[in-house]
Amino acid sequence: MITKKYLLNNGIQIPALGFGTWKMDDDTARRAVREAIEVGYRHIDTARLYGNEVGVGLGIKDSHIARSEIFLTTKITDQVKTYEDALKAIDESLNNLQVEYVDLLLIHSPRPFDEMFHPTDKTYNEENIEVWKALEEAYYEGKAKAIGVSNFMVEDLDNIINHCTIKPMANQLLCNITHYPKQLMGECKKRGILVQAYSPNATGKLKGNKVLEDMAKKYNCTLPQLANRFDYQLDTVVLPKTTHREYMIQNLNIDFEISDKDMEKLKSIGQYTGWKGADSE
Repeated sequence: MITKKYLLNNGIQIPALGFGTWKMDDDTARRAVREAIEVGYRHIDTARLYGNEVGVGLGIKDSHIARSEIFLTTKITDQVKTYEDALKAIDESLNNLQVEYVDLLLIHSPRPFDEMFHPTDKTYNEENIEVWKALEEAYYEGKAKAIGVSNFMVEDLDNIINHCTIKPMANQLLCNITHYPKQLMGECKKRGILVQAYSPNATGKLKGNKVLEDMAKKYNCTLPQLANRFDYQLDTVVLPKTTHREYMIQNLNIDFEISDKDMEKLKSIGQYTGWKGADSE
C-alpha cells in the first residue's frame, strides 16, 4: 500500500495518494469516505462544486479516525471571484464539512468553467488576486493549513506569485495517460508548486486500448492500477475515485514499478501542452 507523503512548499506533509469524491451525492460520499478511510486512505478530496461537502464531513466523522490523521482538501467554486464572496464561501465549506480547518484549500478554476471550455478574452487576473487574498487570510487564521489552485495555467500561476504574498502550494490538474500536460507540470515544479493529478483513470476512457491492456497484463495489474502508478511515477499526488470498496483497495495497491521505457511509451499517448478539463472535476 502506498504511504508516501510529499512536502508542500510551506512544510506541510500531504499523502501521495488521495480519495476523490467527484460526482458523489451526500449519501454516497458519506459511505464511500467512511469505507475509504477504513481501507487505509488518509487523504480526502472534495469541492463545493461537487455538492457533497456535508456527506464528506459526515463520512470522516463516521470513521472515528482523529481529524488530525486525515488530510482534507476542498475548493472554492469557479463562480466565486471576489474577496468577500471567497471569505463567505470558505466559512460555508468549513460549516458544511463540520471542521475547524481544511488541510488544503484550492481555487477550483482561474475562470468560470464555461469560459475554460469556451475561452474569452477576459483573464480574471484581478479577480483571482482578490480570491487568493481571501485564501491567504484563511491560511493566516488557521482555517487552511495550506492553500493552492486547480486548473491554473502558467500565466495564472504567475499572476498570483507576482502580486500576492503567499505562493500557491499545489496545482490540481487533469493528468492521466490520455492527457499528460508535461510543459505545465514542469513549470509548476520550477516554481515549487506540487502537482495533484485528478481523473487519473481518464473517466473510464482507458478501456479498449490494446497497448494499455497489454501493459497491464505485463505488470499483472488492472488498468486503473496502471493509470494510478503512471501518475505516481510522475511525482504527482494521485486522486483516484470509486464508490466500490474492492476498487478502493486496488487503487491503494500500486507498489509495482513501471519501467522507464514503458513510462515513455505511456507519456507519448497523451502529451498535451494546453488546458483541458474533465467535466469540471
